[in-house]
Amino acid sequence: MIKASYKKHLLNFKTPSGTSRGILKTKETWFILLTDGVKQGVGECGLFRGLSVDDKPEYEKRMKWVCDHISLGLEKLLEEVYDFPSIQFGLEQAFLSLESVCEFELFPSDFTKGKQGIPINGLVWMGEKDFMKSQITEKIEAGFSCIKIKIGAIDFETEMDMLKSIRKEFSEDDIEVRVDANGGFSVKEALEKLKRLSALNIHSIEQPIAVKQFENMAELCQKTPLPIALDEELIGVFSETNKQQVLQVIKPQYIILKPSLIGGFKGSKQWIALAEKQAIGWWITSALESNIGLNAIAQFTSTLQNKMPQGLGTGSLFTNNFESPLEVKKGTLQYNLAKSWNFNLE
Repeated sequence: MIKASYKKHLLNFKTPSGTSRGILKTKETWFILLTDGVKQGVGECGLFRGLSVDDKPEYEKRMKWVCDHISLGLEKLLEEVYDFPSIQFGLEQAFLSLESVCEFELFPSDFTKGKQGIPINGLVWMGEKDFMKSQITEKIEAGFSCIKIKIGAIDFETEMDMLKSIRKEFSEDDIEVRVDANGGFSVKEALEKLKRLSALNIHSIEQPIAVKQFENMAELCQKTPLPIALDEELIGVFSETNKQQVLQVIKPQYIILKPSLIGGFKGSKQWIALAEKQAIGWWITSALESNIGLNAIAQFTSTLQNKMPQGLGTGSLFTNNFESPLEVKKGTLQYNLAKSWNFNLE
């Protein structure tokens, strides 16, 4: 008989990290812990306050309900918490973990054998110009061939100057540059800004305008000189019919999948299948999970054989993350078998 419990954990950022939603100093996350009396299983419910659709007052109450009703089994529980995607993801991980030979090897592959790395983008956080520039230099020196820069927190002209200075030093053959506006552009100014960005050979822009403006976003995707990737637009879209509708109406060039925010592996697979039917590209990113959630996302991603750089470089952001075999090396996320896990919630 399986027993379940849950625990909250607060991750502390090494450096306060700037986004268009403000400065992040801590990141709340939750864990589901399973045991059958012999083995244990663990899954991370990567709640993201202010962004997750399941950021609700009754979140902990729902976690308790899930643990009290764990005997219902995975499929039934996923249905019961359809509107709590981070809990869905935690449950998927926990059951896989319990069933696995090794608690932390959910999807055995060349990645978990340490034979194959996953190309990832280097993440550059918003901040003062000198701070952002130093991060960019650091990422290039560390061997990244793709960087993602969050824009929208400081003056656009300053951001343009910074991007121009990157392109003066590094061509698009040297480094792929992605930008993420987190919905920060107004509808009125968005197209003009995209035109200016495209002159700098930017790979793509995530979520240029705020969510739930389907007609405006569809028009932008049709006219844009710069590929647009939907990110926040996917959050809170639960049914397959609604997912299909979002893609058919907006027709983006890419979608970005954050398993913690869109219903875990099952939700991600559904979005991928619908996108591929419409020739829409995709990649996967983490959403500031600990190494438990990041490990699950990385292992899942490795099975999908997507050659594009993924957004999985967030494991080193926290002072109190869990020791793991995950390490970033030469612009790839790798599984170093010489390193061991130390998962301790005390």
